[in-house]
Amino acid sequence: MDFYFNPSLNVGLNLAKEKEVPNNTQYIQPKAPNKITYGITAIGGYNFLPNFALGTGLKYSFIQDNYHLIYWVIQPKFIFAPGDQPFYIDVNYGKQINNSVVLDSEFWGARLGIQVSYSKRVSQEGGIFFEGYKLGNSNPFFIGLSYGVMIFSNKNYTGYGED
Repeated sequence: MDFYFNPSLNVGLNLAKEKEVPNNTQYIQPKAPNKITYGITAIGGYNFLPNFALGTGLKYSFIQDNYHLIYWVIQPKFIFAPGDQPFYIDVNYGKQINNSVVLDSEFWGARLGIQVSYSKRVSQEGGIFFEGYKLGNSNPFFIGLSYGVMIFSNKNYTGYGED
């Protein structure tokens, strides 16, 4: 695979039950996150072992008004049965890099899915993601769907590249 670029879209549902904490102070406290999140991720990386790649990039998540969060992401990718339709598991860690309603947010997550070869250098991928966030006093847990494209520097990565 060599170098790759992986933009993807995701939409998820918050499974965590957030308890309402009364605000007895004069300060405005952020509300518990909404039920739905969506975002986009762009990861660039290098596949230096047949079944392992390491990438990094940016993730934008929208959870609710003023929760426009941008994360720097580190993503190890484990690839099972490399070829035209490999199964993959991504492990994600992200640290917030912008200012928003919350500061110092981070998340841990995993994405499981399959890649389908489209051409010599391009594959589509779809999967399920699981992400737990630390957002100030709230800790939402999202499960959702992800769809993306993998663009490879090696033109012979997929079966389409074999002559």
